[in-house]
Amino acid sequence: MNIYGASGHGKVIIDIAESIDIIIDQIFDDNRNVVLLNERVVTHELNKNFLDSDTIIAIGNNIIRKRVTNSFTGNVSDAIIHKSAIISPNANLKNGTVVMSNACVNSSTVIGKQCIINTASTIDHDCELADYVHISPNAAIAGNVIIEEGTHVGIGAVVIPGIKIGKWVTIGAGAVIIRDVPDYAVVVGNPGKIIKYLNK
Repeated sequence: MNIYGASGHGKVIIDIAESIDIIIDQIFDDNRNVVLLNERVVTHELNKNFLDSDTIIAIGNNIIRKRVTNSFTGNVSDAIIHKSAIISPNANLKNGTVVMSNACVNSSTVIGKQCIINTASTIDHDCELADYVHISPNAAIAGNVIIEEGTHVGIGAVVIPGIKIGKWVTIGAGAVIIRDVPDYAVVVGNPGKIIKYLNK
């Protein structure tokens, strides 16, 4: 397996791969000043061997991850899951998604492509996460929650059951979401309040 992106997120992907005995073949980054990642050589050319192998796009920023994925001509890996994560056999995780250590995904949840389910976050039953969603460490998503494309849920945020969060929303760290959130909103606080809207 290959890693596209030699940043902190790439370091965590290496740890996930090693936890499940996946060998990392190559690491690519377009920043030529980055030559090593966790003592592994970083390449700056997308050669044929790289493009022919399964690859995880290791970019934490949702917008950039989508942009890179849309332009990438290689093979995107199936979801990669740390061995300490708990994933229901009835959950469906799509390609390119990464699940980090001690995360939990419960029954009948669907997680789109290229999502990040970060350290010790929880996603309960019957949730639907669209593509490019990032659930930060220790965030808790209750049952029957819908989160649309590109939304970032901050560290330690809480979303109560049955909530719908729109696309490209930013939920601040520690926010408590008790009502639906429209597209492009930035929400902070307890209870969560919209403080502005992002540029579409």
